[in-house]
Amino acid sequence: MVSALLKAILLAIYALALAGLAGWLRDALASGVQVVALAILGFHALELAFVFTYVRRYRGPLAVSIALTLLFGLLHWMPLTRK
Repeated sequence: MVSALLKAILLAIYALALAGLAGWLRDALASGVQVVALAILGFHALELAFVFTYVRRYRGPLAVSIALTLLFGLLHWMPLTRK
């Protein structure tokens, strides 16, 4: 339940960042949300380098697991550590 809520929040941040790129938000709000989204994506990219062994445990394609890790980070790979 909490995981789903956190994933929805992350998706909302990414959606707002894309809306800002499309010009649908005010400049100050758009740039702020974009900085936050880029920081999250950057952190998740670093995280991917350290937990790649768990990311590889995903039953689907590796590219999908990498994409999910970049989007959701800990929320994606932590359940894979229990397998």
